[in-house]
Amino acid sequence: MDNTTALTFTMTAYTAMANYKHGLFTIFLLLYCITIILNSLFITLIHQNKALHQPMNVFTCMLSINEIYGSTSLLPAIMVVLMSETHEIVVKWCMAQVYFLHTYAAAEFLILAVMGYDRYAAICFPLHYHGMMSNSKIGKLVALAALYPLIVFACFYSLTLQLSFCGKVMPKLYCVNMELVKNSCSNSSILYISTVGLVLILLFVVPQVVTIVFSYVKIARVCRNLSRESQRNALKTCVPHLLSLLNYTIGSCFEIIQTRFDMTFVSIETRIFLSLYFVVIPPIANPVLYGLGTQIVRVHILNLLVRYKILPTNLVKAVIVA
Repeated sequence: MDNTTALTFTMTAYTAMANYKHGLFTIFLLLYCITIILNSLFITLIHQNKALHQPMNVFTCMLSINEIYGSTSLLPAIMVVLMSETHEIVVKWCMAQVYFLHTYAAAEFLILAVMGYDRYAAICFPLHYHGMMSNSKIGKLVALAALYPLIVFACFYSLTLQLSFCGKVMPKLYCVNMELVKNSCSNSSILYISTVGLVLILLFVVPQVVTIVFSYVKIARVCRNLSRESQRNALKTCVPHLLSLLNYTIGSCFEIIQTRFDMTFVSIETRIFLSLYFVVIPPIANPVLYGLGTQIVRVHILNLLVRYKILPTNLVKAVIVA
């Protein structure tokens, strides 16, 4: 590292994409538009239909808002850097992107944990569900999921904001906190902030994992005492949540492994795909999973398609019955 404080970072991962940048720009633009449209339509559908104002759908709307937040913090910046000649990003914009992406990731997992608790309350205590998930309780859970990641990560991120940067290379498509720290002028700060970062990851992850595991262990125990048909109906309501959880967990693990360990033995194309997975795939998949996987939402969507003569009535009735 030299002694000059860096004003920009060079995003070296874009070098492998230089020959295909126009095609990739089109793909990223299409992915971004699909994400915004799908999640906006889902939020609008829930908001305009009082029959859909149920706790799970409230949390799903919050998930969609977070998807828009995460995608907007990443994809437009990727498109700008991709089309530039130098593939550079200003340090201040890089630091802002770190905050947006990390709070998106933390909020996503926290919302999924809250949704797991909602399934636990609905299946294990169906007669007390509306009492357990009162408007007051929903409001507190929504506030927790929205504010906790913003505040807690800001406290940790204040350490990174105090750093000066002598390194000028960011070997990724976007900025992450660990890479910022590696470019610090102070070697002692790297170990300290890395350790604090690991502790923070545990503080973010462990409570959510415990909540999700507890919820599904209880659900499994209750389902053992139900009839086969009741088991099927109960588990069907959990499928969208489990798929969303699996999808996000896989993507997050890809990113954490790449950031913390040497992955140079993996091809650059594979690393690029894996690094984008957790901010590109879940935002597109989740509104589809909850829109088509949740029966009451699916019915409203199909009725809209019939109303605008996009699908025939007979086909829609067959899908609803199935």
